[in-house]
Amino acid sequence: MALHVVNEARRCLNCKVPQCRKGCPINTPIPDMIQLFLQNQLEAAGEMLFLNNPLSIVCSLVCDHEKQCEGHCVLGRKGMPVHISSIENYISDAYLDRLSPVLPASSGKRAAIIGSGPAGITIAVLLTQKGHDVTIFESRERIGGVLRYGIPAFRLPKTILDRYKTQLLKMGIHIRPNTSIGGALTVDDLQRDGYQAIFIGTGVWRPKKLGIPGESLGHVHFAIDYLVDPDVYDLGEHLAVIGAGNSAMDVARTALRKGTKKVSVLCRGPKAAASQREVDYAVADGVEFLYGARTESIDRDGVWFKQAEFDQDGNICRLSEPMLFHADGVIIAVSQGPKNKIVSTTSGLQTTEHGLLFTDVHGNTTRPGIFASGDVVLGARTVVEAVKYSKEVAQVMDEYLSSIQD
Repeated sequence: MALHVVNEARRCLNCKVPQCRKGCPINTPIPDMIQLFLQNQLEAAGEMLFLNNPLSIVCSLVCDHEKQCEGHCVLGRKGMPVHISSIENYISDAYLDRLSPVLPASSGKRAAIIGSGPAGITIAVLLTQKGHDVTIFESRERIGGVLRYGIPAFRLPKTILDRYKTQLLKMGIHIRPNTSIGGALTVDDLQRDGYQAIFIGTGVWRPKKLGIPGESLGHVHFAIDYLVDPDVYDLGEHLAVIGAGNSAMDVARTALRKGTKKVSVLCRGPKAAASQREVDYAVADGVEFLYGARTESIDRDGVWFKQAEFDQDGNICRLSEPMLFHADGVIIAVSQGPKNKIVSTTSGLQTTEHGLLFTDVHGNTTRPGIFASGDVVLGARTVVEAVKYSKEVAQVMDEYLSSIQD
């Protein structure tokens, strides 16, 4: 692994106008990272990555690199791009346990972070680096949110999140597991107890349904529920996954690893919505794909659908009569939305027509002192998008806290 990383780093042209950096949503200083690494300054490279993106090691594993940094590498125009993700992962992984941030004196200001997913972790780290007293409230027993309970371990080892917890505690961040805000404790309770700024990063955990007959049957499940704990599900020998995004790929590959003999992904369109890399991995694992499957209903024997044919522009030119796709189990993977526990117990929070929290461009909700970002605002998005937006919100929260007179 180390030799591969070094060889890839040596291939970097150190472009004066690095297209790889332009392709990164969070503007990672990729050429600088690589040059520091080649100069045997691994710790400096790791520190630079962490300061730019506290979830650098996570993004190195789960980002859609072929559309971002690696997809913009000039070497990829006539050959293979530099495998930037491997270099970033090697550096970030080596640096994470060495992290020893020098924190400023306490500001005396207190902030609450509701949810410990990508947005919550990012905000917690950045506010702590500004000297604020931060507490994370996590409804489950372990931190990570969608990183732990929505991404399979073969894509993101859970030990990474355990290592993050160690570093968060070292930074002085308080963590309250098994604490759901909107239950015994409310946002009003947090403000009563001196949290002057509150961040909501609870993600999207309510599955979206298809609205077809059969979704309540005993052998039918939702992707976001399944991925939380696959071991408790009995899917039978043949599984049909309805959906074509990255979550559908995660479900399909997980099911095969958990003993399901055959997994088929039913896609509505002429191609999958997931990244090509995830589709390629799914095919390599043995997942089968049925394109143009327009699901009509589900019964005990499987999924009823109409087979669509498409013209060269991707428009449907023909639909078959309904036919049955035989399956023992069915998992619906067509995105998810937010739960309303916090909104229903907190006055003054406005939501969109889709149930997402309404904020301005700076992450301010409609209630002063309460901020939000990540999937609960934008809908299901990527980790790096959550980090990018959360960096901006953290700056606004710091300015808000700093403006409060003692």
